[in-house]
Amino acid sequence: MKWKGNRQSTNVEDRRGSSTGGKVAVGGGIIGLIFLAIQLFSGGDVSDTLRQLETQTQTSSGEDRELTAEELEMGEFMNTIFAYTEDTWNEIFSENNMNYQEPGLVLFTDGVQTACGGASSASGPFYCPSDQKVYMDLGFFNELRSRFGAKGGDFAIAYVTAHEVGHHVQTLLGTSAKVRQMQQGKSQTEANELSVALELQADFYAGVWAYYNKQYLEEGDIEEALSAANAVGDDAIQKRTQGRVVPDAFTHGTSQQRKEWFMKGYKTGNINQGDTFNIR
Repeated sequence: MKWKGNRQSTNVEDRRGSSTGGKVAVGGGIIGLIFLAIQLFSGGDVSDTLRQLETQTQTSSGEDRELTAEELEMGEFMNTIFAYTEDTWNEIFSENNMNYQEPGLVLFTDGVQTACGGASSASGPFYCPSDQKVYMDLGFFNELRSRFGAKGGDFAIAYVTAHEVGHHVQTLLGTSAKVRQMQQGKSQTEANELSVALELQADFYAGVWAYYNKQYLEEGDIEEALSAANAVGDDAIQKRTQGRVVPDAFTHGTSQQRKEWFMKGYKTGNINQGDTFNIR
């Protein structure tokens, strides 16, 4: 994706290399793997899940370290990608006579404190509605390639970022709150179906974002996004982590669904085409 020389966001906080941050959740080993499988690209309010993982904590110690040249460049890339999301959603909201409230982005390593609780890198990228920030340990993308078989590439990172910003859009539009309300009193299977719809809509919004940023796309970018979406489908994750597929336990959608909704957003560029709650 083309990004060098373009505007960078002022809403990015880079905590990589910092020894501060107090307690962070310990999510390694099997607990981390299970959490990653369940919460990958999480949406809505992740507070309860993060607090459950915070039963064991450790205090950050040691000295700050300087970021490497590669890490600094990746930080600049993330700043630019986040600026692209700001420009896109400011434009879309303006077109619909609304004001877009820009979220924040926090880059961290190993663990982080959020308004939704403490999290480790095992959580994968996530959005916290309580402070309206996206949290991302960039080491996650190495796991996405090595453990889940994605191609990788800079646009895979851009897709994940746009997906998480999609959850922020859902928060601003009231969609996430409505889903949480609808889930009350439902069976686990029914609640999961609503969660899937929310996640697929975030994939759709990521596709809409890509539509608005076609001038920055390079050959192979869309394929990188589709590879990432394929790798994190519920069916693909379940096959890799437990050897079988349990549709009633889906919370994010199948690989095929995630790819299809991303592509629908990319092809239409129309947020009104993203009703994932009335599909059968």
